[in-house]
Amino acid sequence: MHTEEWEDEELPESEVEEKELTERLRIIVDKGQEPLRVDKFVMNRVEGATRNKIQVAIDEEMVLVDGKPVKANFRVKPGMEVVIFDNRRPDRTDIIPEPMDLDIAYEDDDVLVINKKAGMVVHPGSGNYSGTLVNGVAWYLNPEEDKNRIIDLPRVGLVHRIDKDTSGLILVAKNEAAAKHLSLQFQEHTIHRRYIALAWGHFESPEGTITANIGRNMRFRKKMDAFPDGDHGKHAVTHYKVLEEFHYVSLLEFRLETGRTHQIRVHSRLIGHPLFNDETYGGDRIVKGTVYSKYKQFVDNCFKILPRQALHAKELGFVHPVTGENMLFTSDIPLDMEQVIEKWRKYIVKEQ
Repeated sequence: MHTEEWEDEELPESEVEEKELTERLRIIVDKGQEPLRVDKFVMNRVEGATRNKIQVAIDEEMVLVDGKPVKANFRVKPGMEVVIFDNRRPDRTDIIPEPMDLDIAYEDDDVLVINKKAGMVVHPGSGNYSGTLVNGVAWYLNPEEDKNRIIDLPRVGLVHRIDKDTSGLILVAKNEAAAKHLSLQFQEHTIHRRYIALAWGHFESPEGTITANIGRNMRFRKKMDAFPDGDHGKHAVTHYKVLEEFHYVSLLEFRLETGRTHQIRVHSRLIGHPLFNDETYGGDRIVKGTVYSKYKQFVDNCFKILPRQALHAKELGFVHPVTGENMLFTSDIPLDMEQVIEKWRKYIVKEQ
């Protein structure tokens, strides 16, 4: 149930890194238990838990009663099963600086813009305590005498994150003042974020907007899901524009208005166009196309070239926290995506 301030829900995070969830505690409510608010019930059972942290965990759907998320004022009764999940990452003093080759697009005294390669986890977490972008940034930003010392997380000022297998631009604040200024821009939805993606299927409209709440999947808590109706999940808006059509797949531009976990990937699946080779959301199989074995072999070859979801954070724009200047950065589409896009261009030409 641990929740750091910088990952509060008011910090919209473009295609946020999936938080590893582990089951921390499973409780069957005693027969003699009087009806009690779930937040109070959990606070009585979890050592060191505060009311605020518990309520945040409930809002993040990390507390389930009989398999379903509930509100903080829900009253538990005898026989009910309460399951508490944890997205705890290493302690704030557990960031170990590590030398690595960072592709730095821009740097000054206040901000750092990095072009993250696919396959790199942004932040240490369950199963990934080293080799992350934060480990590399900690090494890069700290003075020589501190490079072999475990450092305090606030000196590495992440203001957003992107998924492990999404490539592209990520913004780091180099001091507390810059972090606050940039975080506010994310909260006010003034950060410019443009993604390039390859998605399955032909789009009837050349551009459009997807609006649907996003929250954790009811059964598989490490996955996200879209909820077009009701109040479950958090408000999310994604704008798309078709750049090129390849009959069975389409090259798209996505622009984020909000930033929720896996937003582009979940919204794309919702409208029937999962991202190409997105294993989590159904894009790692043939969704559109023919039944011919040559076509299947072609798609399999594309999957081998691009063994991840076809998503790249191409543009990042923000107002500089000190100078007030409008900053805009662009990142080239990585080779694996470019090769697959070109293969589809050639394939369609042959089919015509």
